[in-house]
Amino acid sequence: MVLFGAGREERRVTRAEATTRPSYQMAEPERALVARATAGDEAAYEVIMRQHSQLLFRTARSILASDADAEEAVQDAFLRAWRALATFRGESKLSTWLVRIARNEALARLRRNRPPTLPLEDAMISPDPEVQLALADSPDRGPEFQAFSSEVRQLIEDQIDELPEAFRTVFVLSALEGLSAREIAAVLDISVVTVRTRAFRARGLLRQGLLGRVDTDLSDAFGFDGARCDRIVANVLRRRRGEGDPEV
Repeated sequence: MVLFGAGREERRVTRAEATTRPSYQMAEPERALVARATAGDEAAYEVIMRQHSQLLFRTARSILASDADAEEAVQDAFLRAWRALATFRGESKLSTWLVRIARNEALARLRRNRPPTLPLEDAMISPDPEVQLALADSPDRGPEFQAFSSEVRQLIEDQIDELPEAFRTVFVLSALEGLSAREIAAVLDISVVTVRTRAFRARGLLRQGLLGRVDTDLSDAFGFDGARCDRIVANVLRRRRGEGDPEV
């Protein structure tokens, strides 16, 4: 047995359950998967979760700056989306709809778990040296970037975590997940110009912190391994079954 956490409640999931893949092919058309899942097909929704779990995790992680909190937020987001799947009309991409839900879950968790922070605009012009230090490079960062080792990856993740929240989310969705400025604007309810401005400023802050090596391959940052995906999927399925839905 493997012990997994789901919110404050601990759940036990067998290894076989955590690693079992659905019978549907991952390439099944999105519209068909949504229709099957809306009708109560659990395996179809599992495919949807596996297709989008990395995107949702990185989105939540960019807001919460915690792997554990982000993982729980993604589970809550997938459950909320599953309950509301019948309301999805396909007017936007499914990924955009899911990211909005995950972002809202992460922001709600953030509000519950920490005191209010200084507004972004005030932070950028604040004379407080501690505020400016949070936006600048940490002096103990080393200059050795010969390879994208685990040490370098951790350094990059630390620097991304130090970005102001609004910059961080835009940067993660753009640089790590490859969403377009228009897609990010739709998810965050801001203008395309604001997206591009925040992405530009985020890269500027990261260049200061990473000594100009921000263009290093970022694809491994906030890695999303198979175990984490399995854990999220298994817990969402178990929690959904516990809600008393009829077997399909």
